[in-house]
Amino acid sequence: MLSLKKLGPGLLFAGAAIGVSHLVQSTRAGADFGLGLLWALVLVNVFKYPFFQYGPRYASATGESLLEGYKRLSKGVLITYFALTFATMFTIQTAVTIVTAGLASTLFGDFISIKLWTIIILFICLAILFFGKYKLLDRLMKTIIVTLTISTILAVILAFTKTNNHLSLIQILPKESLEIGFLIAFMGWMPAPLDISVWHSLWTVEKEKNTKNITPKLALFDFNIGYITAIFLGIGFLLLGALVMFNSGEIFSSKAGVFSNQLIIMYANSLGNWSYVIIGIAAFTTMFSTTLTTLDASPRAMNRTLELLTNKKQKLGYVFWILLLTFGTIFIFFFFASEMGLLIKIATILSFITAPFYAIINYALVSSKHTPERWRPSKPLHLLSILGIIFLVGFSVWYLTIL
Repeated sequence: MLSLKKLGPGLLFAGAAIGVSHLVQSTRAGADFGLGLLWALVLVNVFKYPFFQYGPRYASATGESLLEGYKRLSKGVLITYFALTFATMFTIQTAVTIVTAGLASTLFGDFISIKLWTIIILFICLAILFFGKYKLLDRLMKTIIVTLTISTILAVILAFTKTNNHLSLIQILPKESLEIGFLIAFMGWMPAPLDISVWHSLWTVEKEKNTKNITPKLALFDFNIGYITAIFLGIGFLLLGALVMFNSGEIFSSKAGVFSNQLIIMYANSLGNWSYVIIGIAAFTTMFSTTLTTLDASPRAMNRTLELLTNKKQKLGYVFWILLLTFGTIFIFFFFASEMGLLIKIATILSFITAPFYAIINYALVSSKHTPERWRPSKPLHLLSILGIIFLVGFSVWYLTIL
């Protein structure tokens, strides 16, 4: 019998993925296009699948993270990863924290500013990671994902019973530049940026330290649970946007507090006013988990990358990077608090146009001599990987040509 204790990194992946991409981007896609972008949601999840899967596959098969693998390919690959992560991690952390702070302000009161809520949330996350470390993070995520899944399923079912909207399965290929920009942003974080594969590999290695005998087969099963959950909930949020917001005439605000209130009201309209607080807490929990996992993962990755580049153990490396990310996020937030929409768009577009890099190196690593032959991709996975690379490169070039 499979022990729940052996599951974890896959649910951490789901916790990191189910955030802005779902609460913000998927609901907006449903609100603006109905089910017209369902094709994009499905395709991007299918084509990104192998490159996410290669994180736990490589880590469980070799006992080391993708970062060690990148160094084995070339030190230049690792340097490129370091530069890309440093360029995006502050914007991504700010984007997810803004939404979390907006939800906190809506739920717990606007007697203090969203800026102050941001500081409070970040320092709560710091306390959890400093004192609870990976074990507490692992335990929290199991409860959060179950709670979110149940509440979302219930919301979608009740939305179907109360909506007057007619759902059309006619698919749409945006043609206007603004719509294309949204499409790329939507796919950029659906279900998550590809660099989370690195985080997943680090969590898998960490899990092995706490729970022995994590086989590649178990690691892939754990990943599939998290990935399927992320896809399932992505479709759920798209449906909620289409059922409640499509053709309503309402436009999402770019301000964190206003948007968060709109989001909770959308749920409450589906379930009834009695559910306002319950759904609000569920939404807050979702975003809090994303804030927490990203605050842990980026410093963990940057610290390990620096150790590999310098061949030196960094005694306070994780602490340094997590404090740098925390205060960097606060700095950015204080200057761009009213530009939530812009920050999210920047972060998601950066994630999409860098996706081909991660796709290619992950595929090259897992297909190479550095991965035990038994755990290299099968022929169908090879084919899906090649098609995925073509898809990601093609859409990135298409977007860059219309800028």
